Amino acid sequence: LTRNQPPMTDCTTCDCVGSVLSMDDVKKPKVAEEDNYNMDPCTLARFIMDDDHQHREEFGKTRTSLCFILNAIGVAAKVTANAVQNAGTQGLYALGGASNQSGEDQKKLDVLANNVFINVLKNTKKVNVMISEELDNAIVMDDIDWARYVAVFDPLDGSSNIECNVSVGTIFGIYHTSDKRLATLEDGLQPGRNMIAAGYVLYSSSVVMCLSVGKGVNMFTLEPTFGEFIMTRRNWKIPREPKKIYSCNMGNSHKWDKATRAFLRWTRMEGGYSQRYVGSMVSDVHRTLLYGGIFFYPADKKNTRGKLRLLYECCPMAFLVEAAGGIATNGKKAILDLLPEDIHERSPIYLGCERDVNKFLEFVALEEAGKLDDPGMGF
Repeated sequence: LTRNQPPMTDCTTCDCVGSVLSMDDVKKPKVAEEDNYNMDPCTLARFIMDDDHQHREEFGKTRTSLCFILNAIGVAAKVTANAVQNAGTQGLYALGGASNQSGEDQKKLDVLANNVFINVLKNTKKVNVMISEELDNAIVMDDIDWARYVAVFDPLDGSSNIECNVSVGTIFGIYHTSDKRLATLEDGLQPGRNMIAAGYVLYSSSVVMCLSVGKGVNMFTLEPTFGEFIMTRRNWKIPREPKKIYSCNMGNSHKWDKATRAFLRWTRMEGGYSQRYVGSMVSDVHRTLLYGGIFFYPADKKNTRGKLRLLYECCPMAFLVEAAGGIATNGKKAILDLLPEDIHERSPIYLGCERDVNKFLEFVALEEAGKLDDPGMGF
């Protein structure tokens, strides 16, 4: 080589040796951003830590224990999602041989999901009381120092339909004590407005966690290739121009009160609404959050106090819907203002966008004033 001659290098495009190339001749690798690849994903763990940091800056104290609990729920959701996806091959569709407090036959998958959530929450050493749909009584630990939290949950909502591949889900809510002491059962029997976090996990074509820690609603999708919940919707709000959708079990409509039947007749005859009903509360509420409309499960002549459980179904869902700009009511009072008297107490529920829930409440007001004609059953 002479002093002014460039050095000999290996060819970057073939196997030959000794080609002369300058750096300008070398083809640069394609930048990943051109493929819209997410190079800065916000995981569930990152969101939880960021929220804790913001809470410390705003209020001067941390919520580190809540971070442990929410991360544990994320782990339990992954385990449950795997069990749901493999339920057929693992024989988890079969009945577990027992009934829950509602008198419903438990499937092996119900029992598995319940045990998974109990174990992960117990091992955080932060939760002293756990209330589950699958257990007659609350679990009170009483042997963990500084366990100031109460977790309420339905470990597998909609599991009665899982054999036909209907989407199912987990619903959860978190309460805590107002002072530095062990949480007690009474700390869980509070109005839903006192919850500090609530959410659900939808097990479907993708696994989605919807979470609120008191301000806004955020959604995370489980990325199966590396097993992390990645934020896909931040500070979600029900659309300002919601779709005209009502969601209810029409098979029970003849048992409903006058106001509910009148509202239903209005949606069908005058409102131009379409019906969408899965029969799994998590699926129906998820659609309502994304598109708008109204979901309702009223009281009827058989279930005079409603069918859905107030503490671990209605309250967490109402918490999310209100955080997304919607309304949740039992027809007379906001769901989040109801005081549970029993861990398995039931309640009617109407939740969704402001437009539709307020329209329903107009019919309630007419009925209370004696100005509502009976709509009959012909709709």
